[in-house]
Amino acid sequence: MATEGGGKEMNEIKTQFTTREGLYKLLPHSEYSRPNRVPFNSQGSNPVRVSFVNLNDQSGNGDRLCFNVGRELYFYIYKGVRKAADLSKPIDKRIYKGTQPTCHDFNHLTATAESVSLLVGFSAGQVQLIDPIKKETSKLFNEENSCQHLWKVDWNEERENEGSKTSEEALVTVQRLIDKSRVTCVKWVPGSESLFLVAHSSGNMYLYNVEHACGTTAPHYQLLKQGESFAVHTCKSKSTRNPLLKWTVGEGALNEFAFSPDGKFLACVSQDGFLRVFNFDSVELHGTMKSYFGGLLCVCWSPDGKYVVTGGEDDLVTVWSFGDCRVIARGHGHKSWVSVVAFDPYTTSVEESDPMELSGSDEDFQDLLHFGRDRANSTQSRLSKRNSTESRPVSVTYRFGSVGQDTQLCLWDLTEDILFPHQPLSRARTHTNVMNATSPPAGSTGNSVTTPGNSAPPPLPRSNSLPHSAVSSTGSKGSIADGAIASGVSKFATLSLHDRKDRHHEKDHKRNHSMGHISSKSSDKLNLVTKTKTDPAKTLGTPLCPRMEDVPLLEPLICKKIAHERLTVLIFLEDCIVTACQEGFICTWGRPGKVGLMSAPNQASSPGGTIV
Repeated sequence: MATEGGGKEMNEIKTQFTTREGLYKLLPHSEYSRPNRVPFNSQGSNPVRVSFVNLNDQSGNGDRLCFNVGRELYFYIYKGVRKAADLSKPIDKRIYKGTQPTCHDFNHLTATAESVSLLVGFSAGQVQLIDPIKKETSKLFNEENSCQHLWKVDWNEERENEGSKTSEEALVTVQRLIDKSRVTCVKWVPGSESLFLVAHSSGNMYLYNVEHACGTTAPHYQLLKQGESFAVHTCKSKSTRNPLLKWTVGEGALNEFAFSPDGKFLACVSQDGFLRVFNFDSVELHGTMKSYFGGLLCVCWSPDGKYVVTGGEDDLVTVWSFGDCRVIARGHGHKSWVSVVAFDPYTTSVEESDPMELSGSDEDFQDLLHFGRDRANSTQSRLSKRNSTESRPVSVTYRFGSVGQDTQLCLWDLTEDILFPHQPLSRARTHTNVMNATSPPAGSTGNSVTTPGNSAPPPLPRSNSLPHSAVSSTGSKGSIADGAIASGVSKFATLSLHDRKDRHHEKDHKRNHSMGHISSKSSDKLNLVTKTKTDPAKTLGTPLCPRMEDVPLLEPLICKKIAHERLTVLIFLEDCIVTACQEGFICTWGRPGKVGLMSAPNQASSPGGTIV
């Protein structure tokens, strides 16, 4: 593990770190925060979140940044490594009374230099659609009735001497008709201009259409489909209205969800410790996984959609194979809960090579660890080619990162020896002792079954993987209890597909999640799920949750303390890495070779500023 030495050095905040591709360096003049740069009192507040969008304007500086701090929401031009941040000139800034922003998401499909659609979820359950460029509020969802309840709040009064005299919009806390609990995650449906999905700490998700209104009374639902620990209902009304669908997933808060790169699958992580992956259009459960213990808090997909990584209260990152529906590795480097996991599409390496024999020397080993610098636009296509190429071997290494409540940033490499531990390799390793292991029982995946007691070749450890026993070859997919109403499925297909366009899913620069409070309200009959629930206490040692010795244990490439407060944001951009902590500071880390592009600092000294 690449941790620091003991004592004082252990608690020192790091401003740079080195990986095989070079030096990453903190750019202090690219730090975004509240205009007066006063650290935020994070006690009792929702996590700071950051969302990015590119407007593709002609200036070459089309990146826009949105972040929430307490009751405040900011929208800035993001200058990245090119120029120092100017906090005196936010494009839009808002303060809310009676509720706090918890998460947000831009619609990349419709964004232009003149207009952008931003969804904002709140602690009181509302969802607001705003245009921070036009400084407009379009619609409110999950409100008391169809009217929009807004108060004007004097910015100067609320911000206490920050110099602004503008008025901002604030939501009034009222009785929610759809869901009363905090919004934990909100995202636009990939390829859609109007559909979006909202998750709550109640464990429910709702599908909305911005073109439709919400009812003036509490909605009535009818069952569409249910399966193991999930149920989906449609909104029963004479005319089409929001929400179009209600999902009840697991037990306790639904902490985060993420769409696959092609938009066809949905990965959800819940406070009950389960990852559940659904086919979004057919509303069917594809597979499940259970945390080692505690709730799962965050989830992300690999750029090619082949793997899902989760993090949570077990202090681990867990890598799950989408195709095999099994855990293929765990990573241990954090000392507390993992808040965010994210893949780095710009450092993921795909290399074609002719078949070759290796001598097992250190030079050969280092050659295998070589990282390419392929950009994201070619990474996914090359990953796809890797999966379809049989005659020419293609080596792939995935890079992903994680941040946590321990204030540490970890970077991880997911390499061929972990992904394919049983493939024949004529490679010798003389510098590492590999533990003898036997493969655990395998499930039925259509592949050959390795029975208990049969010896299996152990995975070959790299510099980022500890020697452990062979990967569990379970591969069994989660069973699907198909209780669907045929007509209901047809209705849902009409609701969801008519609005989705045949476009490539755009890269998602966000990681929005919250750690929810456990809520298991079962009095509502509409929250009915099948009685065949999985007992979490009995999953350890099963394909849902292999024991630690049954899967490879990854070691982080780097593990650095980079903040004073818990980290809540990790986003990989082409020129930099963006992190944020609960103090409300959004930091930019220049990638190797990019730091020199930074211009002279031009940080404004006057707080507050004027909206432009």
